[in-house]
Amino acid sequence: MANIDVLDLAGNKVGSFELADEVFAPSQVNEGLVWEAVKHYRAALRQGTAATKNRKLVSGSGKKLWKQKGTGRARVGSVRSPLWRHGGTVHGPQPRTYDYAFPKKKLMGALRSVLAAKLQDGQLTVVESLELDQPKAKLYRQALDKLDVKRTALLVENSQSLTPTLILGSRNLAGVDLVLNNEVHPYDLLRYQRAIFSRQALESLQEALKKTVSKRKKAEVA
Repeated sequence: MANIDVLDLAGNKVGSFELADEVFAPSQVNEGLVWEAVKHYRAALRQGTAATKNRKLVSGSGKKLWKQKGTGRARVGSVRSPLWRHGGTVHGPQPRTYDYAFPKKKLMGALRSVLAAKLQDGQLTVVESLELDQPKAKLYRQALDKLDVKRTALLVENSQSLTPTLILGSRNLAGVDLVLNNEVHPYDLLRYQRAIFSRQALESLQEALKKTVSKRKKAEVA
């Protein structure tokens, strides 16, 4: 098992964290699985509100314009016919959802892949705590600068350690987002250059991902 340094918000090393090979090994990186997870996430984001009016929704009388036979003209039943200008649209888009089922095992596998890739690229940082004394964006900006965050960053905290100070202090920082460890998605990690975990958040997430790996191995043996 590899180890990663644990820092404080001043950028100083205060300990180390043991990384599980089941989660952070280079063999865990599966680009195809990550692509599937991102595709599913973006599909669920689509509003699906595009709509066209069919012949029953467009304005216009429903009266037959002329009698069926004897006029020498083509037969027609309504001015709202799709064949006519300003008529209804046939087979046009209607409100729908683009979401679809995505196996949890695949999602967990994609999450392991992204975490392993972040570690290999040196974009994964573990801090002892994300808590500061005051809920000020200026203080959190200074802390991120000391952690060498040059572009965007995703802060991941444990649900039990989340405080109003952290929420209020980080919400106005440009290019910075805050998520819980039990809600983090591979798409979230890919959107931001740096992933900064608190020790408790990474420990809980690692244990959850290790359980999914052990269950998969047991199923394969059986």
